[in-house]
Amino acid sequence: MDLSFFQSQTAQQLRAEGRAEGRAEGEAKALLLLLGHRGVEVGEGDRERIVGCGDPEVLDEWFKRALTAGSMTEVFEGGVG
Repeated sequence: MDLSFFQSQTAQQLRAEGRAEGRAEGEAKALLLLLGHRGVEVGEGDRERIVGCGDPEVLDEWFKRALTAGSMTEVFEGGVG
């Protein structure tokens, strides 16, 4: 059985993309949990924006803002205070 595909660059890239997608999904869930715990109202459009974001770095930034934000505008735009 030829297993060379699993060592190929394509296979490695697919695994990396899968890890990034999994990380983004986990960060989106954590962000929604934090917002719910803090009592920040999350509309359906905001929820879709969070869940649909595939960039872990953006989600991480939103999470940091959500620690002190009082609204979704503050989370997305960074206008805390």
